[in-house]
Amino acid sequence: MKIEEFWEGAKQSGLNLGPVEGGTEGSPLLSNEALFHLPLLAMFILMMAKGRKKPRLDELGQTMGECIERTLAGFKGSSQHIGWSGNLRVRTVNALAFLELAGLVHVSQNTKFISTTDVGTRLYALATDGDGNLAMTLQHAERFYGDMAREAQLRLRVL
Repeated sequence: MKIEEFWEGAKQSGLNLGPVEGGTEGSPLLSNEALFHLPLLAMFILMMAKGRKKPRLDELGQTMGECIERTLAGFKGSSQHIGWSGNLRVRTVNALAFLELAGLVHVSQNTKFISTTDVGTRLYALATDGDGNLAMTLQHAERFYGDMAREAQLRLRVL
């Protein structure tokens, strides 16, 4: 098929290759639901809470944003600073509430640190077992979260 035949066929069939409007139903653009997927956020919280460096409740949204920026390729080098996203923080709280209701994490009332329960630790181990996309993403996130904790320690030593 020649290019002229292609364009002629496209005109005859009414094919439109123009930009998609963001607010229309059935739009292929990613919604906030897809961008901040609650199960993925819940797995990130489990990953953070199972390690030695437990996240504090008041720092969870910012830490989650930084970890996502470092882990997911679409946010690397971005100027968006997703850690400041109000939508991410709301969805992070929803994911944390789900994890608490499911008995997968516990938030200490005194120290406000988040830690996993035995069931939460086993669930995270099942998710990271193997070499699928989720397992690889969580392993990368775990490494970056550890790097973030070490960087924070180094900054405290310098001050």
